[in-house]
Amino acid sequence: MKKNIIIGQSGGPTAVINGSLYGAVKRGLQESGSIGRVYGMINGIEGFLLGGCVDMGPLAENGDLERLRVTPGAYLGSCRYKLPEDLSDPIYPRIFSKFKDLDIACFFYIGGNDSMDTVSKLSRYAESVSSPLKVIGIPKTIDNDLVMTDHTPGFGSAAKYVATAVREMGLDVSGYKNTPSVTIVEIMGRHAGWLTAASALARKFPYDNPLLIYLPETVFDIETFFVQIKRALTLTPNVLVCISEGIRDASGKFICEYGGDTGTDTFGHKALAGAGKYLENLIRAREGIKVRSVELNICQRCSSACLSATDLQEAVSAGAFAVEAALSGETGKMVTFIRESDAPYVLKYGLADVNAICNAEKKVPLDWIAPNGCDVTDAFIRYALPLIQGEEDVPYKDGLPDFIYR
Repeated sequence: MKKNIIIGQSGGPTAVINGSLYGAVKRGLQESGSIGRVYGMINGIEGFLLGGCVDMGPLAENGDLERLRVTPGAYLGSCRYKLPEDLSDPIYPRIFSKFKDLDIACFFYIGGNDSMDTVSKLSRYAESVSSPLKVIGIPKTIDNDLVMTDHTPGFGSAAKYVATAVREMGLDVSGYKNTPSVTIVEIMGRHAGWLTAASALARKFPYDNPLLIYLPETVFDIETFFVQIKRALTLTPNVLVCISEGIRDASGKFICEYGGDTGTDTFGHKALAGAGKYLENLIRAREGIKVRSVELNICQRCSSACLSATDLQEAVSAGAFAVEAALSGETGKMVTFIRESDAPYVLKYGLADVNAICNAEKKVPLDWIAPNGCDVTDAFIRYALPLIQGEEDVPYKDGLPDFIYR
């Protein structure tokens, strides 16, 4: 008897999260001999509990599935919902009762650290009640901080956007040679600086901007920062500085917290923003030069204009691989990327125990950060460069991207 599968999206969207959805849906629909329907959760596990569910089959029938592939954002809608730690909580029987009503055999969740926590709990609950449900996680995060995988879908396109934006800003500020200035670009990254490190890809020659790059993996010292700013201004009158939102001092205090309380989200994470603005005001007060701060914010994750063809294809393949893994009997796993070489760039797909992945973070290796703490090494460049290669043709209508809307 044919069984159905269900797919959800969770956490912050990316430019290619729908690529993984596309890959999983398309592969599921191809398995017409063993899979009946492919369902999508509306707003993740939280929305599913409220009855949010849609049949994905019509997307293929009306031709919209191909447009979904290059549409940014979470087509199904997302959530930031933490399932209870106690697997005896009544919420779990409710979820599995809904799965049974829809005759679900396989559950797929596209997301990052917190989403893999959901995959872990559902797979462990299934095991505890001897449910045959197969549960597989599909990685997604621009932060690139999931462990046991070389990188994650979403990072390559976000890195390409960051490098492109920084190169463009570098050209903009370089036009004012007679007016010394500092431009601070604040980039996403709570504990891991992968995305901020990608700003180094913007450089075309030695001492090109960004001259200074600060990641949360190392201590950020204000006085050292001012020494490095002054030295950079001797190299060029217009200095561009890239910082992670999560840079912190020796005591562990986030620099953005010096500007006031930031609050927390549902997972207990501090809401980070404002480090760039704090440093902007500090430089202006102490140095009296022209200074501005730019917070890239969600632009880093929602731009289809900078889609990396490599990133998108890997996202699609990850979705398809997840379906194949579940149908072969795998459960409690996350799809992983295994790099076999940098040049030529060769990648294969694998699986890892999701319980060893959720709630852990992969940081930029310290030997990929320059000894002075304000740059990255060539090792990072060799790692990141293959991930931003290739461009995608996004369909346009009336001069604007023709995305699919639910």
